[in-house]
Amino acid sequence: MHVCVLGAGIVGLATAWQLDRQGHQVTVIDRAAPGSGASGGNGAQLSYSYVQPLADPSIWRQLPKLLLSPSSPLKLRPQLDPLQWRWGMEFLAACNARTSRETTARLLELAASSRIEFEAMRAELSPDCDFSATGKLVLYASTASLESARAQLELQRTMGSEQRLVTPEECIAIEPALAGYRDRMAGAVYTPSECAADCLKVCTELAKALAERGVRFISGTEVSSFVRSASRVAAVRTGNGDVEADAFVMALGSASHKLGRALGAYLPVYPLKGYSITVEVDPAPGAAPRVNVTDSARKVVFARIGSRLRVAGMAELVGHDASIPATRIETLAAATRALFPHASRLEELHPWTGMRPATPKGLPIIGRLDGAPSNMLFNTGHGALGFTLAFGSALRVAQALGA
Repeated sequence: MHVCVLGAGIVGLATAWQLDRQGHQVTVIDRAAPGSGASGGNGAQLSYSYVQPLADPSIWRQLPKLLLSPSSPLKLRPQLDPLQWRWGMEFLAACNARTSRETTARLLELAASSRIEFEAMRAELSPDCDFSATGKLVLYASTASLESARAQLELQRTMGSEQRLVTPEECIAIEPALAGYRDRMAGAVYTPSECAADCLKVCTELAKALAERGVRFISGTEVSSFVRSASRVAAVRTGNGDVEADAFVMALGSASHKLGRALGAYLPVYPLKGYSITVEVDPAPGAAPRVNVTDSARKVVFARIGSRLRVAGMAELVGHDASIPATRIETLAAATRALFPHASRLEELHPWTGMRPATPKGLPIIGRLDGAPSNMLFNTGHGALGFTLAFGSALRVAQALGA
């Protein structure tokens, strides 16, 4: 079967990988080079065992500060966009304990599958991607926030995750680079099995391997519409002509909503704009972290990728604005100085922004949808967990195609 994958981010490439392994003829279309979108400078963490959804009951008490504080990691710029308002209302409706619990269970199941599939890919390709498996610390600044985290930890533990609460002293024993931050930590959740890698390098290596296997890449080409034939899609229409296939997979991230609407499908996918910096680290022992670290108060993540440190954060509902305000980059630099003052001179920050394709509940949209053509499958809406969930969701799409 000839399958056309729309999108060459990590989700689209993982989908192409799974389809190629199953013997399908695969074409990948994207308006840019592989990994150029939200995959290019993401947080680099592979968070297989700690997947707390953004839609959580704690959002309600944090909401005034998150929305009104100029330094807030969450920013909302209301626009004349029905999707933004509808998405926002659905997100708030999902901020309850039952939905958060159900979402956590489904994400952990998908993440466990994704870990297996990612490791299978690594075993086969041995990609140069700065992979590490050093664990993760999620830091909490107050006793109250730490106790709140205990409930999520216990929930995830019942679902198979291995993690524990640790004291500030234990944090420093696990990650010596946190020594100067001792007095500003109440404790942390430690997950020893978590990993990290450079997602852009994974995308580049995957695209290279797939091309060598005969997968066709059409880059610099944007999908504008579809050619329909009864209840099926016969071809996608691009600026370089129509591309026909037997089946199609939409993995276009935050662009999925618009094209989904053209097919008669409602995709509640809205961009959550995030930022990152990538800095060279001081190689001295204990200067820069080797363990993944998440500062829960700042909503900033740190991941070591080779000789570099990736620092990422923020979640802005501002549409598709791709500008990079200096204040947001300085916030990430300030967080780095606060937690890891000796990690880097911060001379070159390599600022980046990307649009995480998020659904209100935090669950990706995978497989066929009611109302959409029968030969169009979807793989989108992974939010901040795109890298983590990519290979598991790709497997599900491949399985759905054969069902």
